[in-house]
Amino acid sequence: MKALWNLLRRPSIRWSVLSLLSVGFIGGIIFWGGFNTAMEATNTLEFCTSCHEMRDTVFAEYKQTIHYSNRTGVRAICSDCHVPKDWTHKMARKAKASFEVWGKLVGSIDTPEKFEAKRMTLATHEWERMKDSNSRECRNCHNFDSMSPTIQRSSVYRKHMEGKAAGKSCVDCHKGIAHQLPKEYRDPDE
Repeated sequence: MKALWNLLRRPSIRWSVLSLLSVGFIGGIIFWGGFNTAMEATNTLEFCTSCHEMRDTVFAEYKQTIHYSNRTGVRAICSDCHVPKDWTHKMARKAKASFEVWGKLVGSIDTPEKFEAKRMTLATHEWERMKDSNSRECRNCHNFDSMSPTIQRSSVYRKHMEGKAAGKSCVDCHKGIAHQLPKEYRDPDE
């Protein structure tokens, strides 16, 4: 190990510093391009629904919602709601999601029955994440300041403005907007 370290620290006799820097720079670009491509590939609807745990449960539910099919033709896919856009938060979310893959690998959610048994726990984690980020991913498309008092029903617009004034997050009122609520869920306002 010491011999390898000494070899790495020694200046090169054959290659100029410019050559070494150029190779390092090009290698870095190739690595970053591959890494970024892999990150973006894991943000596709096809990737998210490639396992039956997602395809047969939450994806089937989502296809029945306005986020999947609506009059404007705009569709939010899994990553739009579950993966932050900015790099720092995206990397943190991807790291945390790698632990969620563990559920697939060990079979803790591999049947609809097992998934339903863990749905409240999974949903609670997601709601807490959204609450902690002030529903950042929702706000990529929905913004209080862009809501129209003339297009929204007056009662809905009033509730949105009350939520804005109270500093509420989207998930405070809109749990279950894209997926079924867990059977154990009880609305705290009821």
